[in-house]
Amino acid sequence: MDQDSHCTAERELLEAVSRITTFSTMSPSDEEQNQPKAEIPCQVRKENPEKDDLQDSNASLSPNSSMTTKELQEYWRNEKRQCRQVKLLFEIPSTRIVEHRLSKYVMYKIIILQTGSFDSNKSIIERRYSDFEKLHRNLLEEFSEEMEDVTFPKKTLTGNFTEEIINERKLAFKDYLRLLYSMKYIRRSKKFIDFLTRLELQEAYGCLRGGHYTKALEILLEVIGLQERLTRGNPVSIVPTLCAIVVCHKDLENPASAFEYGEKALSRLHMHTSHRYYIPLLETMITLAYELGKDFLSLQEKLEEWKAKKDPIRVFTLKELAVREYVQ
Repeated sequence: MDQDSHCTAERELLEAVSRITTFSTMSPSDEEQNQPKAEIPCQVRKENPEKDDLQDSNASLSPNSSMTTKELQEYWRNEKRQCRQVKLLFEIPSTRIVEHRLSKYVMYKIIILQTGSFDSNKSIIERRYSDFEKLHRNLLEEFSEEMEDVTFPKKTLTGNFTEEIINERKLAFKDYLRLLYSMKYIRRSKKFIDFLTRLELQEAYGCLRGGHYTKALEILLEVIGLQERLTRGNPVSIVPTLCAIVVCHKDLENPASAFEYGEKALSRLHMHTSHRYYIPLLETMITLAYELGKDFLSLQEKLEEWKAKKDPIRVFTLKELAVREYVQ
């Protein structure tokens, strides 16, 4: 490409970037229009979970004539990524009635998927009325002001298992979850995340403790995707689940897969070396790296560096830590 063509392409790209930037700052949503103008940039940043958690070294760049074509392309990609709103959608397509000798209740099937793109990794869970009721009570204790206008479907003395009541509750619970998720502090709260993941994690860890690693791994792999979406602002919180996956793969003699998930867990702990999983994970990764013929010296150096700074203390193995999670 000659110099004139190169300059023309660069100018066109710069103009396109300028249009994207103008659109993202001059076309606020209805919700943003109700905010004071001085607070709009901050509001956009707060209400976009993906932008909240994006750690991009090029974030300070601005589209100017001193940027190369490659830098402009990277800036353009970052702008598009940051302007895209990533949210979760909740659907309750069906229910089933469960009958035991002394109890009878309705289980609501909840499908959770990401909006804005085709989501092949949708999460499916089941919850009963009492689970929703417990969530509501817990949220009222911590977020009384935010929950002030949130309605919850009340129990009825009769008719709880009629098609009409069940369908009404399906719609009510769908709207309820959507409303809770729309409030930033609630969707990031441990109580809301536990409602969506804790029952499955308890089952998975129960299987792990019983030595049923294949079943435990199956559940954990389903849960981890949802956890990642729900905890974008707190990536360290999913380290226990990642480590449980490492333990399962290791005991199932899948060292390559165990090492892969171990690397994901370590990447979330590089700034949290005092975390209880850090040293057990390092020790496991050294063993796996040696078994796979990978470089383990850098991992060994990190381990020795940590030991030189800390007083000798008893450290559990990774498996010992995992089996202690979610013990009733």
